[in-house]
Amino acid sequence: MATAPLIEFRQVTKLYGSGEATIRALDRVDLVIEKHEFVAIMGPSGSGKSTAMNILGCLDVPSSGQYLFQGIDTTAFDRGQHTLLRRYMLGFVFQGFNLLARTSAIENVELPLVYRGMEARERRRLAQIALEQVGLAGREHHTTQELSGGQQQRVAIARAIVTSPAVLLADEPTGNLDTKTSREIMELITGLNREHGITVIMVTHEEDIAAYAGRHLRFVDGRLDHDSTNSGAATHVL
Repeated sequence: MATAPLIEFRQVTKLYGSGEATIRALDRVDLVIEKHEFVAIMGPSGSGKSTAMNILGCLDVPSSGQYLFQGIDTTAFDRGQHTLLRRYMLGFVFQGFNLLARTSAIENVELPLVYRGMEARERRRLAQIALEQVGLAGREHHTTQELSGGQQQRVAIARAIVTSPAVLLADEPTGNLDTKTSREIMELITGLNREHGITVIMVTHEEDIAAYAGRHLRFVDGRLDHDSTNSGAATHVL
């Protein structure tokens, strides 16, 4: 029996508003993403890429159609089930880092494990490992104000991977970073995909950042306009 794809959209449509003011943010999108892929979602402003990411992350639900995760239809989930899927299967990295101020790096990384009810000593051990993975050993007790932008994004990535998620969802992960730091962050994300097998789905409007991904999905006017393989992924220099 064939294994179900990791992620599948079946005729996913998302509407906002009503009547003549209705906005069709997504229009009957079909999409399959397999385990271990690194996918970049692109498109102009208003194309539907952010709406697609919100649905992928169970932060929103389709107006019609189905979103299947490992063959299970998530559109039938209630709020609690969506929360559990996010907590146990998904990791999130945002442009704005979204770290707790005046809180140490290791405490920020521990937070998802607190929500799981994990014992304090085990939380600390796993958070330490995650910080080492992103190159921040020795910075565990620095607060966010004591870290550079690139270091803060590394903390955010450590927080996203500390739960060993199946999927890392990255929304413009280098949007607030300079070119050199952007390269470092993208090499880190690429390593998580290639060496640790984490499926990465990244929204970006920057071609040089998208070039790290092995597959490009381009949205236009709420539809998946182009789906292509990038054979030169991660071989370029910013």
